[in-house]
Amino acid sequence: MNAPLLKVTDLKKSYGAIQAVSGVSFEVQPGEIFGVIGPNGSGKTTLFNSMLGQITPDSGKIELNGHDVSKLGPLELSRKGVGRTFQTLQVFGKMTVRDNLIVAAQEHRGSMFSRMFAPSDSGLGAKADALIERFRIGHVAQLKAGTLSYGQQKLVDIAMAFMSEPDLVLLDEPCAGVNPSLVGGIATLLKDLNRVPTGSKKSSFVVIEHNMDFVMDLCHRIMVMVEGKVLAIGTPAEIRGNKQVLDAYLGA
Repeated sequence: MNAPLLKVTDLKKSYGAIQAVSGVSFEVQPGEIFGVIGPNGSGKTTLFNSMLGQITPDSGKIELNGHDVSKLGPLELSRKGVGRTFQTLQVFGKMTVRDNLIVAAQEHRGSMFSRMFAPSDSGLGAKADALIERFRIGHVAQLKAGTLSYGQQKLVDIAMAFMSEPDLVLLDEPCAGVNPSLVGGIATLLKDLNRVPTGSKKSSFVVIEHNMDFVMDLCHRIMVMVEGKVLAIGTPAEIRGNKQVLDAYLGA
């Protein structure tokens, strides 16, 4: 087996007496789509924010390509090959779709100030155009992102995460608020992006999502969290047949 792309070891984070994440460990292999699910309050968001560099864990280790990144911030992680989307859209509503993608690629190169006042293309236009075609949003490429439907903005948001050709993409509820008719299309797109590299690199994904059908269809393996701990890790078939998982979700 290859060395893991992402390795999380005994991660812990508490807020006062509340242990939000309690000794979580898992690995993500190169090219893998890894899902994280669990009831509300299970610690998924705290885990994700730790991996994104938005909060610093109390203890434990997060390694990317064998390097300890536990204390790095979002910008440093971006420069090391981590792309991300958030549950709340991060598009610039007054900029065109194409310019949103270009700004996203500039993100790992400097500050927000430098990105906002950089040349409109910055030599990234061809890469943006290629992703626009891949995401099938060419018909809205020159429209302001804020004028698009929520589902279209979600596609733009995901496309932005791939502009830097990341090794790892962290997707926080990519289907949240999306019309059910578009959910299958997002799954198909992510499978295609995982199967065929966007540039010189092939991305792996970690996905948090409440839509169980989406997760089961998309992910190679799934981790179930309950009360800050790992309840189970396995293939979709293994998770579907796990009585502890069913009890956690259904209270059976």
